[in-house]
Amino acid sequence: QVQLVESGGDLVQPGGSLTLSCAASGVAFSATAMGWYRQASGKEREWVGNIHSDGTTYYTRSVEGRFTISRDNDKRTKVLYMVNLKPEDTGVYYCAKYPGGTRTIDVDTFGQGTQVTVSS
Repeated sequence: QVQLVESGGDLVQPGGSLTLSCAASGVAFSATAMGWYRQASGKEREWVGNIHSDGTTYYTRSVEGRFTISRDNDKRTKVLYMVNLKPEDTGVYYCAKYPGGTRTIDVDTFGQGTQVTVSS
């Protein structure tokens, strides 16, 4: 059974930094593309970025240069490093797994989410 568990969400001031982790089990982690999504209150869940099995990363334009995704295949964990956080980054952040393609409709598993709040 595939399980994705996020951690690291917190309240942070604008301009601050935060690191989110996603621990995966029940999946061939090193061969699997993984993604991050977020959902602000009252809005639809949106794609943040993803990391392919070869380490290639892609990000939505609003976070480019501020967010970095990395993966540790030995620990079966991927990390989302976020710097220069803005209030509009507030939301529940979800870890996601892609069984094949990396479009949002291709996601077959989401984690339970972790709350990030950017506020002074």
